[in-house]
Amino acid sequence: MSRQVPPHRAITMAFAYSGFAGAYLLSYVYRTVNAVISPELTRELALDPAALGLLTSAYFLAFGAFQVPAGMLLDRYGPRRVEPVLLTLAALGSLLFAYADSLGGLIVGRAIIGLGVSVCLMAPLKGIATWYPRERQASLAGWIMVSGGIGALAASAPLEFLLRFVSWHMVFVGLAAVTFAVALFIAWRVPDTPRPEHALGVRAQFAGVADVVRNARFWWVGPLGAMVTGGFMAVQGLWAVPWMIEVEGLTRALAARHLLVMSLTVMAVYLCVGLFATRLAAAGLKAAHLVALGFGLNVVALALITLRVPGSNLWWALYGGGSAVNVLVFTLLNEGFPRDLAGRANTALNLLMFAGSFIAQWGIGVIVDIARDRAGLSVHDGLRIAFTTMLVLDAVVYTWFATRWRRHARSVEAALAA
Repeated sequence: MSRQVPPHRAITMAFAYSGFAGAYLLSYVYRTVNAVISPELTRELALDPAALGLLTSAYFLAFGAFQVPAGMLLDRYGPRRVEPVLLTLAALGSLLFAYADSLGGLIVGRAIIGLGVSVCLMAPLKGIATWYPRERQASLAGWIMVSGGIGALAASAPLEFLLRFVSWHMVFVGLAAVTFAVALFIAWRVPDTPRPEHALGVRAQFAGVADVVRNARFWWVGPLGAMVTGGFMAVQGLWAVPWMIEVEGLTRALAARHLLVMSLTVMAVYLCVGLFATRLAAAGLKAAHLVALGFGLNVVALALITLRVPGSNLWWALYGGGSAVNVLVFTLLNEGFPRDLAGRANTALNLLMFAGSFIAQWGIGVIVDIARDRAGLSVHDGLRIAFTTMLVLDAVVYTWFATRWRRHARSVEAALAA
């Protein structure tokens, strides 16, 4: 049975949640900030779409590459010891990004930021899996995701307004200072998770990762997370604004407002998950059902955006709202694994998601460049081809998920409860 948090530790846990929430908020700001500053980056560095996609996706590449080691570190040392060290790296990466004067320097800074925030969701999920019973974990994870929604909200219209008064360089200096402060707070106030009774060696920990990856349940939810969540992060973090400007003909200010509405919708869904997921599970509407509903809505909304159906502000909102069940993919995966594999299972799935983000974010830019330079098409047409490609792939993985529902949707929690 999981360890309950004693009542006298409620204040301590509130501090822990605020530290985790602050870190996850920052990770979302870092993830999505380039969408709004992309015109400045393109103008100052004369970037083509592929170079802009590579620069922004360096975050996802470094983030994803560190997921398996991060899971091993979290399972062995706990979030309080791991996350502050990595957040300090993120602060240094933010400073490098602020002062770099070349594409290479910006890519390195962006990659260091991605590495530094690579456990900002996995750390609280590890704590939740350790401190709370399974039936409460979806709601608690939903509350952590609310802070991410606030971060995405901050990196939309508020950031566009701030950029009227300060440069994007100063924005990253400010982010570095706040990130370092959050790292100190987590090290000071977040409690340790219980250390393993028998510390596993590196070989044994990798064997646990291999057990996760060989499990059919992992490949039931993994492709869906990689394409649908990964694709959404790629679009939200960079390509939404170019699409709105080039294809829909909006100004950057109007595009930022579209992002604001989408971010508000994402946050509203996160709040609903936090408030109602436990009650819905008790009523029979479990994580698998919510994932199917949310991701199905995400794919339909992307189709409406790509087909240019009138009402794009609504479709962008639904596109974000449908993706906001992504945290429940981790809950769904963990129903098939014992708790001592939680860190490694979550980070292995997160690796797939961020690999999908990297491929989608860079790949969209590559498709646009090929369409423009080799086929003689416009950026408008290249973006429509890229989004259509992503839509087809999303539909394929959603079909995969649906056709294997009967085999995997039932929770195996009772058989694996510790």
